[in-house]
Amino acid sequence: MLEAFTLLGALAASTSTIELGVMVANVNNRTPATMAVAASTVQAIAGRRFHLGLGAGGSPESRWSAEMRAVGQAVAPTLTGRHDLVERTLDTIDLLWADDRPAAVATFPLPRPRPTVILGASGLELAALAGRRADGINVDWLHPRRDDLLAAASEAVGARHHFVRTVWMRWDEALLDPDHPTRAELAASSIRRVVLVVPAAVSTAALARPVSAGSR
Repeated sequence: MLEAFTLLGALAASTSTIELGVMVANVNNRTPATMAVAASTVQAIAGRRFHLGLGAGGSPESRWSAEMRAVGQAVAPTLTGRHDLVERTLDTIDLLWADDRPAAVATFPLPRPRPTVILGASGLELAALAGRRADGINVDWLHPRRDDLLAAASEAVGARHHFVRTVWMRWDEALLDPDHPTRAELAASSIRRVVLVVPAAVSTAALARPVSAGSR
């Protein structure tokens, strides 16, 4: 893939109405401060709120880490270590984007409004972390424990009122049908946003087809 934040900078400069964001930026690929500055930069260019999706990445042996293995990039060997890096990234974001941040970090860009931070989760621990620390959670619609992940996040939210529940799924033209069973299931759920992963072979004409009113 092309590098996400570079591409988003181009999209931010050439669009004016669409929302921009990353579905899940692997925290292993950028230092926490670089991640925060990248999101702040895209938002500054766009002039509208940015959605920063973060994820812990896969284990060093997984297919998700194949490119890292190929170039000798280190990946935390344990799930705990990868989750700790997510927390350190959230700590840095909170530090750099705080209204009362210390003078030592005053040279970093301060995005306003604050970008939305959403954690991609495939395990209960990260789902609970999303509920405690992030603005939302994103899970695979077809994940066998999808409802458990969403419930774990909701339980951890506590008294906070604003929390975004999103799912991702692969593009399917059949979803344009308002009577599609997945559409009905989504409408009955607490999901507020669906991220569609669109293969390169799908034409822009197919994506431009109107979706019926009331869909999300």
